Amino acid sequence: MKASLAPGIRLITSFSRDSWYRGFILLLTFLFYTAYHLSRKPISIVKSELHRNCSGLIRPSDLNITNNVTWCDWAPFDQDNYKTLFAVLDNSFLVAYAIGMFFSGIFGERLPLRYYLSVGMLMSGLFTCLFGLGFYWKIHSLGYYAVIQVFNGLMQTTGWPAVVACVGNWFGKGKRGLIMGVWNSHTSVGNILGSLIAGVFVSSAWGMSFIVPGIIIASTGVLCFFFLVEKPEDVDCSPPQHHNDLESGETEPLLQSPSHVANGSIAPVEDPEMISADGRSEAISFCGALSIPGVVEFSLCLLFAKLVSYTFLYWLPLYISNVAHFEAKEAGDMSTLFDVGGIVGGIMAGVVSDYTGGRATTCCVMLLAAAPMLFLYNHIGQRNLGTTIGMLLLCGGLVNGPYALITTAVSADLGTHESLRGNSRALSTVTAIIDGTGSVGAALGPLLAGLISPSGWNNVFYMLISADVLACLFLARLVFKEAQGWCGRLPRVRGYKET
Repeated sequence: MKASLAPGIRLITSFSRDSWYRGFILLLTFLFYTAYHLSRKPISIVKSELHRNCSGLIRPSDLNITNNVTWCDWAPFDQDNYKTLFAVLDNSFLVAYAIGMFFSGIFGERLPLRYYLSVGMLMSGLFTCLFGLGFYWKIHSLGYYAVIQVFNGLMQTTGWPAVVACVGNWFGKGKRGLIMGVWNSHTSVGNILGSLIAGVFVSSAWGMSFIVPGIIIASTGVLCFFFLVEKPEDVDCSPPQHHNDLESGETEPLLQSPSHVANGSIAPVEDPEMISADGRSEAISFCGALSIPGVVEFSLCLLFAKLVSYTFLYWLPLYISNVAHFEAKEAGDMSTLFDVGGIVGGIMAGVVSDYTGGRATTCCVMLLAAAPMLFLYNHIGQRNLGTTIGMLLLCGGLVNGPYALITTAVSADLGTHESLRGNSRALSTVTAIIDGTGSVGAALGPLLAGLISPSGWNNVFYMLISADVLACLFLARLVFKEAQGWCGRLPRVRGYKET
């Protein structure tokens, strides 16, 4: 009689080889993008240290002080226009990121993802460390820090299209909202870890707040080089099913071959794949990706949703420090609650959209609910500790939920749309278009916050509320189509058919 297997071994053998590989890739890409966001967060924590109210601090006896209020600040951020200077740093990164993202998807589809991600993380680590070394090299030039931010922003664009393309290669549409909702918590986990790590060093040696995250992301780049598997076929695993024509009620591709398109901008569609001369599926053109139904609407929605999210990412610690009068470390720690709420919000958005089949409706409802919550947080959020915690968690969930859903499940749905007939190489370009458009909002939000905040924080929140409402408006057509599907007038599918 065969000896009974140990419980742990039974558990291990209960999963197929494909399942183990898929779980491994999900964990690996989770770590990669956690590192990307971890290395972006320190700047928001360090702002409160670069410009402080020095009048209440004990001055060193050997220090020749000319200004009692700014003696402890880090030049050039010791000036009255320090918020504008912070906005310059933010936008040096974010504008470079937004511009680079549109090209990153194109490169990501034409280069091996393992090499592309590895080099991107190593270079991001280098520039993050160089920013922190400015503390030890006693650099007080705004130009130095701005240039570092520009190059770091360009390197950071390697991350998102590549990791989404990799995950999209391994996972089909079944439960994609839930899987990617959980997986996308890497954004909030990275923000939380980045805040906590930067907070450890911010008051003693703020340079280490950048150097440690820089070393971490560079280390994950090495990990990527040795372990990332781009596609299931590379290790003889079965590829996922991205769509089912019979279930969706669609028998013809939405995008026709060039013989049916006058300008030829849409990539040729073969059955089952777009095939190049060497037998590989062709990368879709930029215009072809834009022609996929739903891409434009979700891209414009993400522009305003990301505007709100990134304004909180870069300015929430300073807002808490100014309004609630917390020290830099305490303000940074408190701001992590917004990201904790974002984790729950992203998962809930994925679960609800999986159950209902309504990606656009889920995003729209959460964005509409976020607008009054932002108003309440600004007016009552700092009354006591309990109210602050509750409002930060709630606002984080409602703001980051739609952002998470669009950048993950929606991007993957559209990048593997039925119209593409299995051409998985479109996924990176579609992801880059959606996130690149969103990154324009990510650049505008902190910039507007820096320009508006001198007139009062109330005006900043009015700007954020307006952005949430505009994000909803761009989804109106898709919400209407989903409602028609629920009423039985259209088939319920993820991805949007032109009518």
